Amino acid sequence: MRIYNKLKLKPLKRQLRRDSTKAERIVWNLVRNRQIGNLKFLRQSGVGNFILDFYCPKLKFAIEIDGGHHSDDEVERSDALRTKYLNSFGIKVLRFWNNDVLYNSEGVYKAIVNSIEELLPSSSLSKEEE
Repeated sequence: MRIYNKLKLKPLKRQLRRDSTKAERIVWNLVRNRQIGNLKFLRQSGVGNFILDFYCPKLKFAIEIDGGHHSDDEVERSDALRTKYLNSFGIKVLRFWNNDVLYNSEGVYKAIVNSIEELLPSSSLSKEEE
């Protein structure tokens, strides 16, 4: 069973990349081009029927950027089920609110680095970042 990057999601993923939010563009600029620990991140990558904002296949690590509609009860339940599904494949999910990214990108960067350090077998990342 194919769970990564199903072909039926390709047009939607392309559209989401084209129409990315300002917060998504900020995070993409933080993680693109192997800037953190020489790790490759994909933008709008598919897992199952879901599209992740950012995904590092090597670490099975996803970053999701949530807008205001994610505070709706139904959307929160859907997000929880989605996270549970992703966790079942060993994927760790880190979520940020749009406003956190827009107004505290340095804090977001540090949280991403801290999460990656927890997932790496050795904490060599801190030495690379200095």
